[in-house]
Amino acid sequence: MTDSEQASEPGSHLGTVPAATVAALDLGSNSFHMIVARFAGNRLMVLDRLKDMVRLAAGLDRQNRLSPEVMQRALASLERMAQRIRDLPEANVRVVGTNTLRKARNGAEFVERAGAVLGREVEIISGREEARLIYLGASHALEDNMERRLVVDIGGGSTELVLGHQFQPETMDSLYMGCVSMSSEFFPTGRITAAAMKAAELAARQELEPVVERYRSRGWDSAIGASGTILAIQDVVAAQGWSSERITADALKKLKAQLISHGQVDKLALPRLPGQRAPVFPGGVAILTAVFKALGIDQMQITSGALREGLLWDLLGRQHQSDIREQTVTDLSARYHVDPEQALAVRETALQLLAAVAEPWQLTDPEMPQLLRWASQLHEIGMDIAYSQYHKHGSYLLQNLEMPGFSRTEQHKLALLVRLHRRKLPRAELETFPLEKPQELMQLALLLRCAVVLHRARNQTQAPPLARIKALPNGIHLDFTGRWLRHHPLTRLDLADEARAWAGLGIGLTFADAEGSSENAAAG
Repeated sequence: MTDSEQASEPGSHLGTVPAATVAALDLGSNSFHMIVARFAGNRLMVLDRLKDMVRLAAGLDRQNRLSPEVMQRALASLERMAQRIRDLPEANVRVVGTNTLRKARNGAEFVERAGAVLGREVEIISGREEARLIYLGASHALEDNMERRLVVDIGGGSTELVLGHQFQPETMDSLYMGCVSMSSEFFPTGRITAAAMKAAELAARQELEPVVERYRSRGWDSAIGASGTILAIQDVVAAQGWSSERITADALKKLKAQLISHGQVDKLALPRLPGQRAPVFPGGVAILTAVFKALGIDQMQITSGALREGLLWDLLGRQHQSDIREQTVTDLSARYHVDPEQALAVRETALQLLAAVAEPWQLTDPEMPQLLRWASQLHEIGMDIAYSQYHKHGSYLLQNLEMPGFSRTEQHKLALLVRLHRRKLPRAELETFPLEKPQELMQLALLLRCAVVLHRARNQTQAPPLARIKALPNGIHLDFTGRWLRHHPLTRLDLADEARAWAGLGIGLTFADAEGSSENAAAG
């Protein structure tokens, strides 16, 4: 593998990196996992692991709302974990929620409360992003033997399938079935029958059906299993002497027969099966059996690397100039034919404005210039659909596209900035975006709109000559060199329109020529 190939995925080739302590929390549908580690060169040195069997998915009611009881149980778990990461820098910790928090109608309430307990932002990631991170964690835990790999991860509420080569995932899917949801549906009383197991397998096969041909046609050299359910199955079949370091199709068949023979979850006496795992074990076995049959797998190797390890490698990439989000933005710009010169001009002016007001406005979080840069690069993405209302088209795309490396929260923020970069500033739509700090997003939107207005002529050879940028208590003032505004009446009118629009939100925009008569507009 060449250096350039290794650098294509976060963490794959970063040279010697500082041994800072980092942590990842995976708020899964069955268990909450925390890993605390240091990077020693290109190796992950684990310092601590914490795990709580919270069973978040079991707390969803028919309306997909988390019950108060399970929510309190989950928050109590996070209170214990919070102590371990309290002294770590914010940039060294990532906390993500998966399938159950994607589904929960009151997920935003839980995320807000969890963030307050941890003192960290909780990100909700998409299923495909979860699959990408799982592959990243699994591939770093395995020897790089140049094989093409199929990675399977059965979680509490979803199952991820990934095909990839070395550190690069190529095909990814997240399916709506997990050990908790499957066990709740087909083994609700804990009774394990042949009929129930068959029904669970068929349901899993139905979920797999749309993706099976794509995976089988592309093929793989080795099948890899990751995370709790598959690790538990491997432990049990190894203890029974049915297989050693791998799960074979024959061993899985024997395990299924043994589960049926026991007949009841609370009567399971399988060696090396934790008691807490038993209630969701039949559903996990049914899913893995269906995966083996549907994909024609004879044997599966096991890896300890999964989502939380992938989070750490991804975090390392972000800290050492190998952030996959940058490539995602570049790819989207090309895919939707964004004018690169216009995007660059708007980006540079927007960042110039931010640099001048960051400290007075307390926009010092490293996320702020990132968001503004990405929004500037993608603000015209909707033009590839239609010029009319292109800011709305762009916002819809960024809200709904799969964007590797981005959490749903980050996509929401980008979508909001693109929606706000022109035309009206709709109060009603602002309220539909759940934001932890809405004022910061509005301030970034002001800077982006100013940059777009100043480059409306699309003449990249003549950047607007800003003599001074001054942060106001609740707004911004722009001074232009000489009598530039007097000689650019269209820009002056655009800025006046902007000032009136922002005045309605109580935000000031003032501007003037540095010489000659003042051209000024302000919010009261």
